[in-house]
Amino acid sequence: MRQREIVGNKVSAIGFGCMNLSSGYGPGPDEAYGARVLNEALDAGYSFMDTATVYGLGKNEQLVGKSIGHRRDEFFLASKCGLRGDANGNREINGRPEVILESCDASLKRLGVEQIDLYYLHRMDPNVPIEDTVGAFAQLVDAGKIRYVGLSEISADILRRANAVHPIAAVQNEYSLWTRNPEIALLDTCRELGVTFVAFSPVARQFLTGKLQDVTNFHPQDIRVTMPRFQPEAYSKNLELLEEYANLAQETGCTMAQLAIAWLLERDENIIPIPGTTKLEHMYENAGADGVRISPEVMQCLDKLINQNTVVGGRYDDRAEATVFTENFT
Repeated sequence: MRQREIVGNKVSAIGFGCMNLSSGYGPGPDEAYGARVLNEALDAGYSFMDTATVYGLGKNEQLVGKSIGHRRDEFFLASKCGLRGDANGNREINGRPEVILESCDASLKRLGVEQIDLYYLHRMDPNVPIEDTVGAFAQLVDAGKIRYVGLSEISADILRRANAVHPIAAVQNEYSLWTRNPEIALLDTCRELGVTFVAFSPVARQFLTGKLQDVTNFHPQDIRVTMPRFQPEAYSKNLELLEEYANLAQETGCTMAQLAIAWLLERDENIIPIPGTTKLEHMYENAGADGVRISPEVMQCLDKLINQNTVVGGRYDDRAEATVFTENFT
């Protein structure tokens, strides 16, 4: 697989999002199969592995540590804090410095490592200045517990404020053909500051694979249940975009999922998509996007076909939208 850089560290151009193996779209596969997916992902060339405290409420970090900890020198490890389970098992956003420090120690223990390469603030706490939270991350760098600081689901302005306290290595926001918010200002700011942009949900939570036709039978724990774009009426309209999209994939000589990932790779050398999956065949399919080359004509068609003006429905409901600080189209 081709390589891209995070603060001079070479990593696979396509990273592996580990969340799906423990949570997000249901409980995930059994531990043995999850371990197999992770190990075969390393064998396939993925060298950038992404997890978080909140994925499975700690179970995903444990899975990563137990499954591939013995291969630690083969991958760049990223995790996140600031979004976690509270005493009742509910999700809680907490960016207080002392909580960040405690969370890192807990992540290190679950992962079974002495240092995390890239540690993100998963969600900004609206009650804590970003400068204070990033100050705690700086302490973790000084202590040698993490190497680099990252942020997730934030705006260009927040990135600038955070970077003034301590250099930010990467920003992880949702970005795909149907989620273009980073194009408003964040991508340009990342280029200016030398910050790597990590794109999560690059295949639009399965939409851009063409394999999700029915949205009426999601698992109760599937996060798409509340997402406006996946409500039956909106989704049926979004599906109309896929006929031409499938033709463009065929013209390019790749699958629909590969086209979505390759589109991101083509956008900028500074972008690293991190698709996730629970299936070995999809993991290999996603890795194959590294070999796809998209013509300028197809890129132009894709941009015109699927964008913020042609997609029906917002990406989050009001409750979830209140937890992110990204720019939005008016």
